Amino acid sequence: MKRQVPGLAHLSRDSRPEIPDGVFLVRVDGAQFRWHLQKPFYVLRLSILEPNQLAGQPIVGRLYCTQKALWKLGWFLRDFLYDPELLAHEQVDEKALPGLCGVVKISHTMVNGISLINLDGFAPASQWEELSPTPRSTISPSPSAEARR
Repeated sequence: MKRQVPGLAHLSRDSRPEIPDGVFLVRVDGAQFRWHLQKPFYVLRLSILEPNQLAGQPIVGRLYCTQKALWKLGWFLRDFLYDPELLAHEQVDEKALPGLCGVVKISHTMVNGISLINLDGFAPASQWEELSPTPRSTISPSPSAEARR
């Protein structure tokens, strides 16, 4: 059955706001292992929690599982407070990842004309306040604003 959806043709692939490079407080929404002969990897689906103006926006990135890249997977798991017992037994349980929170630093790169997200760094969620690009301190009015009153 065909269904008419007015306005659909006017949407572009880039209708979602572009997530800028930066540091974000995120929650893991899902993870899935993908086997590839040269570079097996995990696809991570993250949701931005902070900054508030981007809250709810998705970030999708890869963490490779090659011998040279395992340090980054371990960094992610430790900083997002993954179960230390599973980590000690070298086990990644995809069902244990959703709900974990932490800080991620992202950047974008172009590969064959496609914008991909790099997961450049991680930190525990407890460090968000010090890593946040916009501190939550109250902004006092400038001296010139006080003089006009």
